[in-house]
Amino acid sequence: MPEQEFSSLLLTQATCGKQSVSVSSGSEIILAQQIAQYCTDNLWVLHFDFIMSENKEPRRKRVGLAVTGGIAAYKAIEVLRGLQRAGCEVRVAMTRHACEFVTPLTFRALSGSYVVVDDYSDDNPDPIAHITFSQTIDLFVVAPATANTLAKFANGVADDFVTSTYLACTAPVLVTPAMNTTMLEHPATQRNLEQLRADGVHIVNPDAGEMACGTIGPGRLSDPEKIVAAALAVLTRTDSKADLTGEHVLITAGATREPIDPVRFLSNRSSGKMGVALATAARDRGAKVTLVAGITSVELPADVRVVNTTTAADMYRAVMENAASATIFIGAAAVADYAPAQLAEQKIKKTNSSIQLELARTPDILGDVAAARRHGQLIVGFAAETENLLKHATEKLRKKGLDAIVANDVSSRESGFDSEKNAVAIVFRDEREIVELPLMSKNEVAHRILNEIVELRRSQKSHQASTN
Repeated sequence: MPEQEFSSLLLTQATCGKQSVSVSSGSEIILAQQIAQYCTDNLWVLHFDFIMSENKEPRRKRVGLAVTGGIAAYKAIEVLRGLQRAGCEVRVAMTRHACEFVTPLTFRALSGSYVVVDDYSDDNPDPIAHITFSQTIDLFVVAPATANTLAKFANGVADDFVTSTYLACTAPVLVTPAMNTTMLEHPATQRNLEQLRADGVHIVNPDAGEMACGTIGPGRLSDPEKIVAAALAVLTRTDSKADLTGEHVLITAGATREPIDPVRFLSNRSSGKMGVALATAARDRGAKVTLVAGITSVELPADVRVVNTTTAADMYRAVMENAASATIFIGAAAVADYAPAQLAEQKIKKTNSSIQLELARTPDILGDVAAARRHGQLIVGFAAETENLLKHATEKLRKKGLDAIVANDVSSRESGFDSEKNAVAIVFRDEREIVELPLMSKNEVAHRILNEIVELRRSQKSHQASTN
């Protein structure tokens, strides 16, 4: 129906389904009937109220919040309020067991909307709510998500409103697991989480702490503020460019620690901020991301598969296990070049005026990934230098056979290790003009680096097309 027809109609009341309208003339009665029929045919109007007018203000994001039956259900109230404060329109669904912890009336009062528990309830205004509810939202958040719910999602079980909504949902899904530590660490739960990640579900990992049962360990529902932040990040991503969709980006970040004895180690000052910024940016641009993290001092991103490592040997194994499936590798970690040749089994005592420490070379992660590259795989390295920046970076690029290398001067206080900003130069194998980026936030640097990687991919595809 044309928008001007809606705007010409003076409606003082419109109740979809009941066809109760007030009109200004007999000629508009037919139009009113058409509107009523439109509302009846499109039951999503029951879920979200729309104002038909010529003022085209940006539509508020619609979030479906599902609450399942765990002790952390009360924290979903804070999630609801946080989403509302961020300008989102929130509708709530609950499992029957969730109602034993928090009543639907609480969520109805706060959301201002009917809370769906049972599709077939007599007071449910929509007999197919799991379809209309799920397909009229921009994001489906499950907080908390119990082990039972995760198992049902992962295996396609639809035996209540929440699980049926999940299967019918065409919007992104964000789940926030919360359960006993033993249940979380059980192989079955871990398999279900891996399956959900493979299915594209966003996951906010639970925090560690004391449980209601007295157990101490991972499993606590993540802080509501973190959940809201993750939800808003997903909503933002759906509006941003997705030029890395279909790519699997493998990234290393942080420092490695090479043990000398049980209490001492060799390491460096890398915080991992640049690698984490790259992982976050790649995720936001549609890529599947695996982050092999060494020692970091920054919070690791959600919705990214993280493999934690400590030593250079650990990181090497993790990278080589994942390199075959990656389409892009970015070696941003500050990996130790040398490690103690022998590990002292006991703490070395301060008895002599000096000691000699024999060092041995660590595995060459970047070089070996480049040497074993698959057809079409892009390999990008980092060169942290303190002198002759471009000279040393170019030598490393050619020696290891990389597609590009990001060179940064770590001797600078403004752009060195553990800083919030960076200034880099990107050098390419095909002798394209060097891209020099001035001092800017590491998030901005990450996106600028990814811009160049996207351009490399386009050039690669163009070259392949021209040679076929």
